[in-house]
Amino acid sequence: MDTKELLKKVRKIEIKTKRLSNHIFSGEYHSSFKGRGMTFSEVRQYQYGDDIRNIDWNVTARYNEAHVKVFEEERELTMVLMVDISGSEGFGSKTQFKKDIVTEIAATMAFSATQNNDKIGLILFSDNVELYIPPKKGRSHVLRIIRELIEFEPKSHKTDISEALKFLSGTQKKKAIVFMISDFMSENYEQTLKIASKKHDLTGVRVYDIREEKIPNLGMVNMLDAETGKTILVDTGSKTVRMNYEKHYHERVNYFKETFSKSGAGVVNTRVDENYVTKLLGYFKSR
Repeated sequence: MDTKELLKKVRKIEIKTKRLSNHIFSGEYHSSFKGRGMTFSEVRQYQYGDDIRNIDWNVTARYNEAHVKVFEEERELTMVLMVDISGSEGFGSKTQFKKDIVTEIAATMAFSATQNNDKIGLILFSDNVELYIPPKKGRSHVLRIIRELIEFEPKSHKTDISEALKFLSGTQKKKAIVFMISDFMSENYEQTLKIASKKHDLTGVRVYDIREEKIPNLGMVNMLDAETGKTILVDTGSKTVRMNYEKHYHERVNYFKETFSKSGAGVVNTRVDENYVTKLLGYFKSR
């Protein structure tokens, strides 16, 4: 993609997603996540009605009089966007590819955070972390994130959600609002998710295409596995083949829903042909 075309695409996404975040998301986003981060402010004398769990025992011992720690809501939050850029994200069968919707959702979330004067970071992952942009503020930073979402070419087409979560836990020391956007066609990430969601406010946003759920009966067909790059001959006329594919697909989806819910993380499911705005707003309001 040449520079002119890229800038045109970035601008188009900026106009659409900024309008959404300005008019719809910023208020909902702010009210959903404000107060999640508390920072230490000062120590003062204990007053009737203070929470005894906030007593600072060191200061109390020094002055021989009860003192409590005072906390205040952190004015700034940090958002981290974790975006799956593996081969399966290139799937598309109707008007848009999954990748396009993923980019729009990520951009909308980034502009919503900017409205709240928050920092935004980006992790692009396949079966390893392909790009990390540390959290920063400002429009030019958000535009860089959108640019990378549009034009970044992954070195690998496989997916490993566990690796991405390990990286998050290792780099993001302070509590962050984390949106992981993927089709979640991965497994064995239960433990790393549990660790990450204890520390961070984590939400999994599953973007999928309805036509991935089933294989149509088309007889013998050459099929490309987007994640391995291998072409295999598949007998789609076989009922067993079709049923096994469907079973495997639903097992992955159920694993995602159950694992995220068990870990206390949020879950959003949106189809490429659905209105993701409605889905995200519903999620924010339910928090």
